[in-house]
Amino acid sequence: MEIEGLWFHFRAQGHENVTARHPTTIEITKEGFLTKRGDCIIGVSSEASALDLPSWLKERIRAGWVVIVVLCVSDICDSVVGIGDPGLELSGPTKIILRKSTYVEPSTVMLRANKAARDLRRDLVKALSEGSGLDVYMTAVPPPSYLKRLSASSESLLTSRGSNAPMA
Repeated sequence: MEIEGLWFHFRAQGHENVTARHPTTIEITKEGFLTKRGDCIIGVSSEASALDLPSWLKERIRAGWVVIVVLCVSDICDSVVGIGDPGLELSGPTKIILRKSTYVEPSTVMLRANKAARDLRRDLVKALSEGSGLDVYMTAVPPPSYLKRLSASSESLLTSRGSNAPMA
């Protein structure tokens, strides 16, 4: 089965205080500064926040689809995978937060993430701490249960029309 998808892209900037040591979250902020205490923040001066996500992406996240985020500095990339949820507000005006937990606040865009800041590639983190630019790509795909239902309904449709019946 092929799945054609849309991707949302935005940029942020690394900062000398990026340490990426937080055990449960990753944050990208529109704010232009970062203190050493912000150990979950990997990018500043972001072009986007949760509020800025396109409507198609917000709809998929709120439908509980699998959320995929790819983080790249030049040719160094890492990915984070989690899930959306109907309870996500996606209204935070200054940041995007990816969470391993199920805690929800206006900037949360992903729950049950497979990685937090401390799990990211260390060469990516080093480049960000040297001030490199960060490209962020986001999409959401249907969970396997959705694809199974879709496949089953397609098979059911074929069976009910008979194997020689033309598809409309």
